[in-house]
Amino acid sequence: MKKLRFIEEKIFRIIMPLATSLILLSLVLIIYTIVTKGMASLSWSMITETPKGGFYMGKEGGVLNAIIGSILLACGAVLIAVIISIPIVLYMNVYQRGNTKMMNLVRLCFDVLWGIPSIVYGAFGFTIMLYFGMKTSLLAGIITVSLFILPVIIRTMDEVFKTVPKELLDASYSLGATKFETAFKVVIRYGFSGLMTAILIAFGRGIGDAASVLFTAGYSDSIPTSLNEPVATLPLAIFFQLGTPIPEVKGRAYASALILTIFIMVISIISRYITKRFNRYK
Repeated sequence: MKKLRFIEEKIFRIIMPLATSLILLSLVLIIYTIVTKGMASLSWSMITETPKGGFYMGKEGGVLNAIIGSILLACGAVLIAVIISIPIVLYMNVYQRGNTKMMNLVRLCFDVLWGIPSIVYGAFGFTIMLYFGMKTSLLAGIITVSLFILPVIIRTMDEVFKTVPKELLDASYSLGATKFETAFKVVIRYGFSGLMTAILIAFGRGIGDAASVLFTAGYSDSIPTSLNEPVATLPLAIFFQLGTPIPEVKGRAYASALILTIFIMVISIISRYITKRFNRYK
């Protein structure tokens, strides 16, 4: 028995570094490919200008419309998803904390929703659009993406809030706090770093997904001025540019991918800084 455990430990000591190295290598190769193929096409006009006539034929213009569109869509979707998810997660971890069977079933449902491909959410959002007579627009994209990232935020926050010690809740109740006060003043404060992580993961999935907005958000070369106008996103801009046979346009697609990658990295750094600073005074 001891020999078997020793062999298992040896195997996992070999597998774990290999798996970690494979992930790091994949990340390096992805970044290397994007940088080497996109840096030559990346320019100030690419970031600050909207597409002009013939942009997808290799002429002047940029992807400012897609950058702003992605930010508007992702921020709107995350805002809606957070507003909906926080009461659900607090109810699961404060009001129904002891009801294990029911909560396990609820968590299973959210896990299933998490695993559903984004194109299915896009098709569902398209069905909702047809039912209510909506057109492809920023609003339709926000609604679809919020449904797509909702299980991500709920399950991520849930795993963090589950770690709140029961003794901490009991201490709050013993001081006369209600469940509502405990939920918002104790649980959220304790799991604030997890809340930020959930928002970050959801924002990354929302801003980087193309399938869920392909049928709902539409595409436009201009910046939307209302929720009822179609909106461009960086993933769709990359998709459309890579579909052309013109080398200059393909180079811009990799430049757009580089912009998207840098944007997500900056958001990640800011989020980690805020979380670290909050935990310092926790």
